[in-house]
Amino acid sequence: MIVNKTDRIVASLGSQIISGKYLPGSSLPTETELCVEFETSRNIIREVFRSLMAKRLIELKRHRGAFVSLRNKWNYLDTDVLKWVLENDHDPQLIAAMSEVRNLVEPTIARWAAQRATSNDLAQIESALNDMIANNQNRDAFNEADIRFHESVLESVHNPVLEQLSVAMSSLQRAVFERTWQGDEANMPQTLREHKALFDAIRHQDGEAAEQAALSMIASSTSRLKDIT
Repeated sequence: MIVNKTDRIVASLGSQIISGKYLPGSSLPTETELCVEFETSRNIIREVFRSLMAKRLIELKRHRGAFVSLRNKWNYLDTDVLKWVLENDHDPQLIAAMSEVRNLVEPTIARWAAQRATSNDLAQIESALNDMIANNQNRDAFNEADIRFHESVLESVHNPVLEQLSVAMSSLQRAVFERTWQGDEANMPQTLREHKALFDAIRHQDGEAAEQAALSMIASSTSRLKDIT
Protein backbone atom coordinates (compact mmCIF):
# COMPACT_ATOMS: atom_id res chain seq x y z
CA MET A 1 0.00 0.00 0.00
CA ILE A 2 1.36 3.41 -0.97
CA VAL A 3 1.63 5.75 2.01
CA ASN A 4 1.69 9.48 1.28
CA LYS A 5 3.73 12.07 3.10
CA THR A 6 0.86 13.18 5.30
CA ASP A 7 0.22 9.63 6.49
CA ARG A 8 3.93 9.12 7.23
CA ILE A 9 4.04 12.25 9.38
CA VAL A 10 0.79 11.26 11.14
CA ALA A 11 2.33 7.88 11.97
CA SER A 12 5.58 9.44 13.16
CA LEU A 13 4.00 12.15 15.30
CA GLY A 14 1.25 9.86 16.61
CA SER A 15 3.79 7.26 17.68
CA GLN A 16 5.88 9.97 19.36
CA ILE A 17 2.84 11.10 21.36
CA ILE A 18 1.96 7.59 22.49
CA SER A 19 5.55 6.69 23.31
CA GLY A 20 5.69 9.63 25.71
CA LYS A 21 7.90 12.06 23.82
CA TYR A 22 5.07 14.56 24.21
CA LEU A 23 3.18 14.03 27.46
CA PRO A 24 -0.59 14.45 27.90
CA GLY A 25 -1.39 18.11 28.48
CA SER A 26 1.84 19.34 26.94
CA SER A 27 2.08 21.39 23.76
CA LEU A 28 3.40 20.10 20.47
CA PRO A 29 6.05 22.06 18.56
CA THR A 30 4.68 24.93 16.51
CA GLU A 31 3.61 24.50 12.90
CA THR A 32 6.82 26.22 11.82
CA GLU A 33 8.98 23.89 13.91
CA LEU A 34 7.18 20.82 12.60
CA CYS A 35 7.56 22.06 9.03
CA VAL A 36 11.32 22.17 9.59
CA GLU A 37 11.43 18.81 11.38
CA PHE A 38 9.50 16.96 8.68
CA GLU A 39 10.65 19.12 5.75
CA THR A 40 7.12 19.88 4.65
CA SER A 41 4.55 22.65 4.27
CA ARG A 42 2.11 24.22 6.70
CA ASN A 43 -0.79 22.76 4.74
CA ILE A 44 0.56 19.23 5.26
CA ILE A 45 1.09 19.86 8.99
CA ARG A 46 -2.48 21.15 9.28
CA GLU A 47 -3.73 17.96 7.60
CA VAL A 48 -1.67 15.99 10.10
CA PHE A 49 -3.26 17.91 12.97
CA ARG A 50 -6.75 17.20 11.60
CA SER A 51 -5.96 13.49 11.45
CA LEU A 52 -4.53 13.41 14.98
CA MET A 53 -7.58 15.32 16.23
CA ALA A 54 -9.86 12.72 14.64
CA LYS A 55 -7.91 10.09 16.56
CA ARG A 56 -8.41 12.28 19.65
CA LEU A 57 -4.67 12.37 20.34
CA ILE A 58 -4.46 16.16 20.24
CA GLU A 59 -6.59 19.24 20.81
CA LEU A 60 -6.17 22.58 19.09
CA LYS A 61 -6.49 25.61 21.34
CA ARG A 62 -7.18 28.95 19.73
CA HIS A 63 -4.06 31.15 19.54
CA ARG A 64 -2.14 28.60 21.62
CA GLY A 65 -1.45 25.69 19.26
CA ALA A 66 -1.77 21.91 19.52
CA PHE A 67 -1.79 20.07 22.85
CA VAL A 68 -1.66 16.35 23.62
CA SER A 69 -4.99 15.03 24.87
CA LEU A 70 -5.36 13.17 28.14
CA ARG A 71 -4.94 9.42 27.70
CA ASN A 72 -8.53 8.64 28.61
CA LYS A 73 -9.63 10.70 25.60
CA TRP A 74 -7.55 8.78 23.05
CA ASN A 75 -9.55 6.78 20.51
CA TYR A 76 -8.39 3.27 21.36
CA LEU A 77 -10.69 1.80 18.72
CA ASP A 78 -8.81 3.58 15.97
CA THR A 79 -6.59 1.10 14.09
CA ASP A 80 -3.51 3.31 14.18
CA VAL A 81 -3.92 4.33 17.80
CA LEU A 82 -4.22 0.72 18.93
CA LYS A 83 -1.19 -0.26 16.87
CA TRP A 84 0.93 2.54 18.32
CA VAL A 85 -0.25 1.84 21.86
CA LEU A 86 0.58 -1.86 21.63
CA GLU A 87 3.99 -1.02 20.18
CA ASN A 88 4.82 1.40 22.98
CA ASP A 89 2.59 0.73 25.97
CA HIS A 90 2.80 -2.35 28.19
CA ASP A 91 0.22 -1.13 30.70
CA PRO A 92 -1.59 -4.20 32.08
CA GLN A 93 -4.65 -2.05 32.82
CA LEU A 94 -5.01 -1.30 29.11
CA ILE A 95 -4.69 -4.99 28.26
CA ALA A 96 -7.35 -5.78 30.85
CA ALA A 97 -9.65 -3.08 29.43
CA MET A 98 -9.29 -4.47 25.91
CA SER A 99 -10.04 -7.96 27.16
CA GLU A 100 -13.15 -6.71 28.96
CA VAL A 101 -14.48 -5.23 25.72
CA ARG A 102 -13.94 -8.48 23.86
CA ASN A 103 -15.51 -10.50 26.67
CA LEU A 104 -18.52 -8.19 26.66
CA VAL A 105 -19.19 -8.23 22.92
CA GLU A 106 -17.81 -11.29 21.17
CA PRO A 107 -19.57 -14.10 23.10
CA THR A 108 -22.98 -12.52 22.47
CA ILE A 109 -22.15 -12.05 18.79
CA ALA A 110 -21.17 -15.74 18.63
CA ARG A 111 -24.44 -16.85 20.26
CA TRP A 112 -26.54 -14.75 17.90
CA ALA A 113 -24.54 -15.97 14.91
CA ALA A 114 -25.43 -19.54 15.85
CA GLN A 115 -29.09 -18.58 15.86
CA ARG A 116 -29.12 -16.50 12.67
CA ALA A 117 -26.36 -17.55 10.26
CA THR A 118 -27.51 -18.46 6.76
CA SER A 119 -25.88 -21.02 4.48
CA ASN A 120 -24.08 -18.17 2.71
CA ASP A 121 -22.82 -16.83 6.05
CA LEU A 122 -21.51 -20.28 6.96
CA ALA A 123 -19.70 -20.49 3.64
CA GLN A 124 -18.00 -17.14 4.32
CA ILE A 125 -16.93 -18.17 7.82
CA GLU A 126 -15.67 -21.54 6.61
CA SER A 127 -13.74 -19.92 3.76
CA ALA A 128 -11.93 -17.66 6.22
CA LEU A 129 -11.22 -20.63 8.50
CA ASN A 130 -9.78 -22.61 5.58
CA ASP A 131 -7.54 -19.66 4.71
CA MET A 132 -6.33 -19.56 8.31
CA ILE A 133 -5.47 -23.25 8.12
CA ALA A 134 -3.74 -22.88 4.76
CA ASN A 135 -1.69 -19.87 5.91
CA ASN A 136 -0.97 -20.87 9.49
CA GLN A 137 2.76 -20.19 9.07
CA ASN A 138 2.34 -16.90 7.22
CA ARG A 139 1.77 -14.24 9.86
CA ASP A 140 0.25 -11.53 7.65
CA ALA A 141 -1.95 -13.84 5.59
CA PHE A 142 -3.08 -15.68 8.71
CA ASN A 143 -4.02 -12.50 10.54
CA GLU A 144 -5.98 -11.19 7.54
CA ALA A 145 -7.90 -14.48 7.37
CA ASP A 146 -8.47 -14.31 11.13
CA ILE A 147 -9.92 -10.82 10.83
CA ARG A 148 -12.15 -11.97 7.98
CA PHE A 149 -13.32 -14.92 10.10
CA HIS A 150 -14.49 -12.62 12.89
CA GLU A 151 -15.99 -10.09 10.48
CA SER A 152 -17.96 -12.91 8.85
CA VAL A 153 -19.24 -14.06 12.24
CA LEU A 154 -20.36 -10.51 13.04
CA GLU A 155 -22.04 -10.10 9.64
CA SER A 156 -23.94 -13.36 10.16
CA VAL A 157 -25.82 -11.74 13.06
CA HIS A 158 -27.65 -9.52 10.51
CA ASN A 159 -27.95 -6.59 12.88
CA PRO A 160 -27.34 -3.32 10.98
CA VAL A 161 -26.48 -1.45 14.16
CA LEU A 162 -23.97 -4.07 15.29
CA GLU A 163 -22.45 -4.10 11.83
CA GLN A 164 -21.42 -0.50 12.42
CA LEU A 165 -19.10 -1.90 15.07
CA SER A 166 -17.30 -3.94 12.44
CA VAL A 167 -14.54 -1.40 11.80
CA ALA A 168 -13.98 -0.81 15.51
CA MET A 169 -13.99 -4.52 16.36
CA SER A 170 -11.66 -5.30 13.47
CA SER A 171 -9.29 -2.56 14.65
CA LEU A 172 -9.20 -4.03 18.12
CA GLN A 173 -8.78 -7.58 16.86
CA ARG A 174 -6.13 -6.64 14.31
CA ALA A 175 -3.99 -4.91 16.92
CA VAL A 176 -4.26 -7.88 19.28
CA PHE A 177 -3.76 -10.55 16.60
CA GLU A 178 -0.66 -8.89 15.17
CA ARG A 179 0.79 -8.83 18.65
CA THR A 180 -0.14 -12.36 19.70
CA TRP A 181 0.39 -14.45 16.54
CA GLN A 182 2.38 -17.55 17.43
CA GLY A 183 2.94 -20.15 14.72
CA ASP A 184 4.70 -22.71 16.87
CA GLU A 185 3.41 -26.19 17.64
CA ALA A 186 2.49 -25.20 21.19
CA ASN A 187 0.06 -22.50 20.09
CA MET A 188 -1.08 -22.67 16.46
CA PRO A 189 -2.95 -26.02 16.70
CA GLN A 190 -4.87 -24.69 19.70
CA THR A 191 -5.73 -21.47 17.86
CA LEU A 192 -7.07 -23.40 14.88
CA ARG A 193 -9.03 -25.77 17.14
CA GLU A 194 -10.66 -22.83 18.91
CA HIS A 195 -11.76 -21.23 15.64
CA LYS A 196 -13.05 -24.52 14.28
CA ALA A 197 -14.98 -25.07 17.52
CA LEU A 198 -16.66 -21.70 17.05
CA PHE A 199 -17.49 -22.44 13.42
CA ASP A 200 -18.87 -25.88 14.30
CA ALA A 201 -21.05 -24.42 17.06
CA ILE A 202 -22.46 -21.80 14.68
CA ARG A 203 -22.97 -24.43 11.97
CA HIS A 204 -24.85 -26.67 14.42
CA GLN A 205 -26.91 -23.72 15.68
CA ASP A 206 -25.66 -24.29 19.21
CA GLY A 207 -25.71 -20.84 20.81
CA GLU A 208 -24.31 -21.93 24.18
CA ALA A 209 -21.40 -23.79 22.59
CA ALA A 210 -20.68 -20.80 20.34
CA GLU A 211 -20.59 -18.47 23.33
CA GLN A 212 -18.24 -20.78 25.22
CA ALA A 213 -16.00 -21.16 22.16
CA ALA A 214 -15.71 -17.37 21.91
CA LEU A 215 -14.86 -17.09 25.59
CA SER A 216 -12.16 -19.76 25.27
CA MET A 217 -10.69 -17.99 22.25
CA ILE A 218 -10.55 -14.66 24.08
CA ALA A 219 -8.97 -16.25 27.16
CA SER A 220 -6.18 -17.78 25.07
CA SER A 221 -5.51 -14.52 23.24
CA THR A 222 -5.48 -12.56 26.48
CA SER A 223 -3.06 -15.02 28.04
CA ARG A 224 -0.66 -14.73 25.10
CA LEU A 225 -0.89 -10.94 25.18
CA LYS A 226 -0.01 -10.88 28.88
CA ASP A 227 2.86 -13.29 28.36
CA ILE A 228 4.59 -11.02 25.87
CA THR A 229 4.01 -7.80 27.77
